[in-house]
Amino acid sequence: MSDLLDEALKNPPRFKRHRIHKAHGSGAVRNATINSNINVTPLVDVVLVLLIIFMVVTPLITRGMPVEQPMTRYHDKKNDSGEQIVVSVTCEGGKMGAVHWECGQARTFVGSELANDDTLGDMVQKEMRLGSGNREVHVKGDRKTPYGAVRHAMELINRSGVTSVALGSDEIKEN
Repeated sequence: MSDLLDEALKNPPRFKRHRIHKAHGSGAVRNATINSNINVTPLVDVVLVLLIIFMVVTPLITRGMPVEQPMTRYHDKKNDSGEQIVVSVTCEGGKMGAVHWECGQARTFVGSELANDDTLGDMVQKEMRLGSGNREVHVKGDRKTPYGAVRHAMELINRSGVTSVALGSDEIKEN
């Protein structure tokens, strides 16, 4: 046994060496073919995930508090640039009366912050100073809210120095 070990140590077995080709040298890889097929599956997966994300997020983008605005047939459409100050007048509580819905309590929000008669003007002025200076104020009044509550909010905004207020409405879709 030791004779075989001594012979193996003196004359180690020879293995065929493989030649290593460098990628940047000439004759880099012989007999290689270029795969020009596009794997579409990952692309489709990414597009479907983005589509689902946009479908979920898009309804949540509304600014201000969610309200059911009055429906109008003819009104000017203005794109939301993000610069507008959104004041929402919502109807909290309430019940169905003999003829129509009766609102329990009207609440006013600037953006998503609750405001009262004392703080509404100050909050609007604070928002006016944050922007470029000539920001528009948009009032979104819930259609269940009494007209007097929306008008009172507009008066408070006017007293704070804002001269132009836009009222929001939803368009009646005609088929």
